[in-house]
Amino acid sequence: MVLGVICVAQLMVVLDTTVMNLALPSAQRDLGFSNADRQWIVTAYLLAFGSLLLFCGRLVDIIGRKETFLTGLVGFAAASAVGGASVNFEMLAASRACQGIFGALLAPATLALLTTTFTDPAERGKAFGAFSTIAAAGGGLGLIIGGALTSTLSWRWCMYVNLVFAGLAVVGGALLMSRPPKRPAARLDLPGVVTVSAGMFCLVYGFSNASSHRWGTPSTWGFLIAGAVLLIVFAVRQGRAAQPLLPPRIVLDRNRGGAYLTMLLVGAAMYGIFLFVIYYMQGTLGYSALRSGVGLLPMVGTVAVAAAVGNIRLMPRVGPKPLVAVGMLLGAGGMSWLTRIHVDSGYASALLGPLMVAGVGMGLIFSSTLRTGTSGVAPHDAGIASASIQTGQQVGGAIGLALLNSLATNATTHYVAHHAQGRPTPALIHLATIHGYTTVFWWCAGVFAGGAVLCGALLRRGPIPVPAEPVDAAGSPAEPVGTARS
Repeated sequence: MVLGVICVAQLMVVLDTTVMNLALPSAQRDLGFSNADRQWIVTAYLLAFGSLLLFCGRLVDIIGRKETFLTGLVGFAAASAVGGASVNFEMLAASRACQGIFGALLAPATLALLTTTFTDPAERGKAFGAFSTIAAAGGGLGLIIGGALTSTLSWRWCMYVNLVFAGLAVVGGALLMSRPPKRPAARLDLPGVVTVSAGMFCLVYGFSNASSHRWGTPSTWGFLIAGAVLLIVFAVRQGRAAQPLLPPRIVLDRNRGGAYLTMLLVGAAMYGIFLFVIYYMQGTLGYSALRSGVGLLPMVGTVAVAAAVGNIRLMPRVGPKPLVAVGMLLGAGGMSWLTRIHVDSGYASALLGPLMVAGVGMGLIFSSTLRTGTSGVAPHDAGIASASIQTGQQVGGAIGLALLNSLATNATTHYVAHHAQGRPTPALIHLATIHGYTTVFWWCAGVFAGGAVLCGALLRRGPIPVPAEPVDAAGSPAEPVGTARS
């Protein structure tokens, strides 16, 4: 039951990254804001979520996992209710920013609870299998749910649905989760908080701006340079601080560092599926929002099967190294297969196979990286280790969105310039658009293939050692946080 509560909360956070994408056109017509403002409904969430993840991950360790879990749920639900009742653009954008703030608190709390609750190897494999399925496939489920709610009810229900998830998780968390023993209060590294939050803000904003404008604008490269400088300052300070926000031992471990790098690369490449395959279904094949979401169901199913098999059967035997390498190679194969699409391709012949292959790959990747990225850390570092995984995925997503949008736009423009004889015809524009999509798929295949080499080389061979029981900062046994009350 504790696992169910954790998974419901994680599903709510993951769904929110995609469910609003399908609701935006309806919200724009209802509230009457411009195309330029529309981008901020997405960016406001991403900026708040991405810039505060590491800070909130440390708050999870300092304040407590149960406390931050319940606070994140209540805050996320309240922000969703305000967003659903929005009467203008400003109200909706502010609610999305608040969703990002509380999502940044809730996301590391859920993974930290999972890590510290399930210590038995057999139970741990099943728990991470369920959690990995939601983390990898939740975006596809968000497209299905968003399409269904927008088509049958209203865009506002894409926000209101979070109240259902949050209500279930709050009741379950309050009743089932016990508080861990109190430990000496740690000091918060305030200079580290300021530098990493500002650096992440600049980085995410710079990449978000590049995806909607151009790389040459000062608001793009200026923020990217500032973000890089701030993150370098943060990294240098963490090696010298008495109580660092992100202890270097967390990242410098080969297995955990390999897991974070894997999530960064997968976060970038996944947009090739969750964004451009949807563009192809709706823009070229003429699918509705709901039908295109349903088209991703086979991928969701293969993710679930691969994540369960990977966590329960394979991870205890072979460890993360072969799972990540094989998963990356399957992702590369699926994206390469997608380059065979045409203007009049059928779903079964052009999309079903590659989506299932990529789904198996993502299931294997997520089943190994989420578990590896939190392995070997004491309970008082579980929150920051969990936040580090999600930060890698968040930054990778921002990079992927910016780069892939630029690649698609440039490829489409060049195709038209080289093939047009006079004014471009609709048929030529369709072919140019397909060329842009296939260019993106080839680049995603390259990212997956490169990840198979880099991450496969970085990760250690063999299974991950699982301690018999977690220990606290003083080395004494620590009570698992999520155990049910008797």
